[in-house]
Amino acid sequence: MKLGLLSTARINELLVAGARATPDVQVVAIGSREPERAEAQAQALDIPRAHGSYEALLADPEVEAVYIALPNSLHAEWSVRALHAGRHVLCEKPFSRRPEEVVHAFDVADGAGLVLAEAFMWRHHPQARRLVELLERVGDLRLIRASFSFLLERADDIRMQAALDGGALMDVGCYCVSATRLLAGEPLEVSAQLVPGRDGVDVRLVAWLRFADGVLGTIDCGLDVAARDELEVAGTDGVLWLDDPWHARAPAIELRQDGTLERIAIEPLNPYACELEDFAAAVAGERAPRFGRGDALGQARTIAALYKSAETNAPTEVRQ
Repeated sequence: MKLGLLSTARINELLVAGARATPDVQVVAIGSREPERAEAQAQALDIPRAHGSYEALLADPEVEAVYIALPNSLHAEWSVRALHAGRHVLCEKPFSRRPEEVVHAFDVADGAGLVLAEAFMWRHHPQARRLVELLERVGDLRLIRASFSFLLERADDIRMQAALDGGALMDVGCYCVSATRLLAGEPLEVSAQLVPGRDGVDVRLVAWLRFADGVLGTIDCGLDVAARDELEVAGTDGVLWLDDPWHARAPAIELRQDGTLERIAIEPLNPYACELEDFAAAVAGERAPRFGRGDALGQARTIAALYKSAETNAPTEVRQ
C-alpha cells in the first residue's frame, strides 16, 4: 500500500518507523501547507516526494491512502476531503468528539467503496489482543480502571487550544475510553468532572462509566500531571494489570489470583506496524478493518457524553 502523510505532525516519525517495520506499506509522499516544512520532514524521514499543499498530496497519482495527523478539529473535514479525492484514510485518534461527523465521514467512505479507520494503534498490538483473551481468567468482569497523563509544559501547544479540540480527554483520555469499551462494550451512562485550563480545555478529567451487567469503569487523564499509564481489569476471580498499556514499549500482562502473580510475556512488536498491517489488508480487500464505523461512532458518542456530563455536572446517558 502506497501511503501519503497529510501534515507534518511529529507523530509521523512513529508512523514511518512502523511502516518500515512491515513490508505491506510504503510511505511515498508527504504534504504540508508550508512547502519548506514538507521538504524538511521528507528529507528527515527519507520520503521520496514532498507537496506544498494538502490538495497536491491528494492529487498525487501514486498515493493510494493517506494518514491524517492534523489537529483534532480538522480530522473529520480532511478525512472527508481525502475520501472525495478517492483515497483510503487512516485518521489519527480521536476521529471526532461529534458523532454526526463520524456518521457523515463513514457514509462518504461506504458510498465510495473506500476504507476509513480511526488510528488507535495500541488496540492492534498483541498485548491488547492477549488482554481480551485473558478476560475469562478473571471470572465475571466487575471493574476497569484506566489512567493516562503527562506534563505538557508548552502553553502554546495545539493540545491546549479549544478551537482545535484540544484537552486531556481528546489527547490521552481517549485511550482510556477505548480500553473500557474494548473490554466492556458501549457504556450506558457516564459522569465526569474536569479542570479547565487557560483556553478552557480540560487539563485534567476523571470519570466513571456504567456498562451492562453492572460493570463499572473509571478513567483519569491529565496534561498537567506526572507521566502515568496503567490499565487494571478486575473480576470475581482475579485481576489483570498492565503497566504499559498504550505504547507497549515493554509489553507484559500481570494476572493476580488468590495471592499469586503470573507475569505473561508479550511479543514486543511495533504497534504502528500492527495498525498499518491491518489497514493495508483492508485497503487490499483482504478483510474489513478490525475497528470500523461502529467502533469510531461508539468512541465519539462516549466522548460527547463525557463532555456533556462535565458541563452539566450530572450523569449523562450515552446515546446509542
